[in-house]
Amino acid sequence: MTNQWSADTRPSWVDGELFPFRSRFLEIDGNAIHYIDEGSGPTLLFLHGNPTWSFVYRDVIRSLRDEFRCVALDYPGFGLSVAAPGYRYLPDEHADVVVAFIDRLGLSNTTLIVHDWGGPIGLYAAEKRPDKFERLVVANTWAWPFNGDLRVELFSRLLGGPVGRELIQRFNLFVNALIPAGHRLRKLDAAEMAHYRQPLATPERRAASAVFPRAITASRTFLAEVEAGLADIASLPVLIVWGDADIAFRATERQRWEQIFADHDTVIIEGAGHFVQSDAPDKVAASIRHWLRPGG
Repeated sequence: MTNQWSADTRPSWVDGELFPFRSRFLEIDGNAIHYIDEGSGPTLLFLHGNPTWSFVYRDVIRSLRDEFRCVALDYPGFGLSVAAPGYRYLPDEHADVVVAFIDRLGLSNTTLIVHDWGGPIGLYAAEKRPDKFERLVVANTWAWPFNGDLRVELFSRLLGGPVGRELIQRFNLFVNALIPAGHRLRKLDAAEMAHYRQPLATPERRAASAVFPRAITASRTFLAEVEAGLADIASLPVLIVWGDADIAFRATERQRWEQIFADHDTVIIEGAGHFVQSDAPDKVAASIRHWLRPGG
């Protein structure tokens, strides 16, 4: 079994029972973008964070695809997507890819579902294409600079510096340490962990994951642009789904979302960790279903 794959072929290590979806590929600016497009009905667009891929939403999508059209993509360098030569894996580049993806698929009347880095990346796309989105679901994420937050700035400096990058690229630190730590309600089995390790199986592939920690502080201009644009979409209805045992995002961030979006509903999933959609998929799926179809 090989860790490498071509730009339009699903690798053999993907387990069809764990990830029971058809893999599709689309070329955007030289990047081979892997995505899934499952079910029919109102469209849901799922955006992942670091170091995950569309796999992190698999159980939520499996639960919702009988009632909704579920679309999820992998950013270049993540999951099954292949980055073009010279791609830098910066959040603003990923955001531009997402905007182009929305245009290419002709998505409309969409509910955007974001987590972790999917927050600023996805909210940027919503601000650039506000006519494409009807609702938002935000789960343990943010969309503004963390200026002055010493806890976050220290994390960014340490893991975004030479030592942190070395740990990520040599030892796959984000997958091997942070994914297990981000699950509090259940423990991932070996097969699930393999599906996070395989996409980042070489130091070269791990460059995508290694860029994000430094970008928390280095991409302040991009994050400030996203924050400034939130006013333009603040009238959208928002569902906030929040794991309250997150090691990264706290009640402070959740409360800020509640202040930004007046028309919000909040579901706190007690005991769930950072990867709330994987830690408590049934509760996340049920929350989305009930919010979108309260009488269903």
